[in-house]
Amino acid sequence: MKVFYRRLSKFEYVRPGSLTDALTFLTENRGRVLILAGGTDLIPQLKKRELANPDYVMDLKAIPGLEAISYDDESGLRIGPLATIAAVGRDPVVEQRFKALSQAALSMASPQVRNRGTIVGNICNAVPSADSAPALLALSASVRIKNSLSERTLALDNFFTGPRRTALADDEIICEITIPKQNPASRGVYLKLSPRHSMDLAVVGVAAVGTVEGGICKDVRIALGAVAPTPVRALASEGALRGQKITSELINEAAKNAVSQCSPIDDHRASREYRCDMVYAMTRRALSQIFAE
Repeated sequence: MKVFYRRLSKFEYVRPGSLTDALTFLTENRGRVLILAGGTDLIPQLKKRELANPDYVMDLKAIPGLEAISYDDESGLRIGPLATIAAVGRDPVVEQRFKALSQAALSMASPQVRNRGTIVGNICNAVPSADSAPALLALSASVRIKNSLSERTLALDNFFTGPRRTALADDEIICEITIPKQNPASRGVYLKLSPRHSMDLAVVGVAAVGTVEGGICKDVRIALGAVAPTPVRALASEGALRGQKITSELINEAAKNAVSQCSPIDDHRASREYRCDMVYAMTRRALSQIFAE
């Protein structure tokens, strides 16, 4: 196994040339390695040693093919762990078929961060306000996860376990995000509320993807960000809409249900009450957009 090392002040920098080498190194040094993809979240954490204090930082950027974004009707959309936020947001297939994800990606941070940071890194950081997470949840995304011995696929609904915590083991890497082919009649939207401008973290994020035929809701998925310890699905709201004739009254009721499914906090960016009010208003707006004639 050929691995490049560089000794830094308090940890060793590792640059494997293949995914096999990376997974082997993780197994041999389990619990002592942090993974570097884009670095927009990790580098600030490394500067604050209380947030991240590894023995090794393993950079994936020398591994070929991990930046791929691909689509086919059988496997759907695939996003590699080095695919940048900007590349995903601007991808023509994502823009056309997975609009909520494109909107979420292009709403994140600054152009400089989007050109460097990755979608996989954004969900692995697992902050409740991550913009990509609600859109991916609404699109029924899964993650394909590998270690040196095995591979598993996990629905994103089961990936987030708490603030900055995920179901990813310390010897595992996300090899790709997968999103199934969407109904051609479906519509999707991601709406973000920020204190001042889009570069700020979301105070509330709402993603909705749904299909209506003959005025009847055939399917809908609603996900909320920044209003609970993890990004959450508004399951009661979805259940109230499926199979029902879409009316403004029903949309209003579903938006009220979404408020009951979140548990926002008070912080310097917004109060709990304000966030609840905005969940209602933004969920109603998102549903009105995707179900509009």
